[in-house]
Amino acid sequence: MPHLSEIRVRWSELDPYHHVNHAVYLTYCESARIEALEDIGFSLDQLAEAGCQIVVTEVTAKFLSSAVGGDRLTVETQVVDVRRASTVWRQRILRDSEVLVTVVLTGAVTDLNGRPRRIPDGFQEALARITMS
Repeated sequence: MPHLSEIRVRWSELDPYHHVNHAVYLTYCESARIEALEDIGFSLDQLAEAGCQIVVTEVTAKFLSSAVGGDRLTVETQVVDVRRASTVWRQRILRDSEVLVTVVLTGAVTDLNGRPRRIPDGFQEALARITMS
């Protein structure tokens, strides 16, 4: 089941064409992933206490339609694959039922010095709450 995050577009996020700047969509996705992690009990601070972090290693984004100032958006966040030391996430940004942006992202799990490490105990089970079935 996807995790849902609500976002309202702020005027400062618009480009000269009065659309949300393409880079801002990645910020929306980042915020939604952090919120999803918090909701499953693994905030960034809790991951750090477990001696690890998630670093983005690959992002693919498709921009299908533009959001504008004042729009209310929903970011759907799901994990699509959990590996020994990485996770793959799928996110969609929607305005009502219209898909504006799709993102597929790979996050490597590393220790706090950036060296790859296995996913910490309990993390895979927690991710199951937002894993695509």
